[in-house]
Amino acid sequence: MTNWYWIRHGPTHLKSLVGWSDVDVDLSNVNRLKKLDDYLPNDSLIISSDLKRTIKTATEIQNMRERLPNNKNLREFNFGEWELKKSSEIAAKYPKLSKDYWSSPGDTAPPNGESWNQAAKRINAEVDNINERYKGKNIIAVGHFGVILTQLQRAAKIQPQSAISFQIDNLSITHLEHLGDKNWRILSVNNIF
Repeated sequence: MTNWYWIRHGPTHLKSLVGWSDVDVDLSNVNRLKKLDDYLPNDSLIISSDLKRTIKTATEIQNMRERLPNNKNLREFNFGEWELKKSSEIAAKYPKLSKDYWSSPGDTAPPNGESWNQAAKRINAEVDNINERYKGKNIIAVGHFGVILTQLQRAAKIQPQSAISFQIDNLSITHLEHLGDKNWRILSVNNIF
């Protein structure tokens, strides 16, 4: 069994779609970060995407845990031309595409961006690589909203439109177990301390 503790990075306070933009993070809630650190197993490996909002969050809870290299393949979805735009702006400029993207995610992609399926394929391949290299370990992965949803989709064997109904708050833990092959177990979702 490989335990995955997915932590969503701290808040950015932006009210727009933030994918590959390297925006900063608010880590002023030291009490919450301390509770996360206390809850997480000390014998864990810790990894994040290569964006500073996950890197800084991971650093805050790393403590004495072994750090794996920051990983570009664990980035949030690439929103292309929708990056840093508000939902209302996107809906006004791309009414049908925007509706399709959110109501039936899968192969629909923003202009010059990734679809759900493209992002999930990228993320799943990297999670598979990590599972192979660190079989049986505890892994703390500081990630992004969309990344965590793709892993919930995979573990629950549900469609993307069901996965996007989950709430994943900043600094929450989603605990998944990889049991081998394509078998996963969901132990908790959006656990907040």
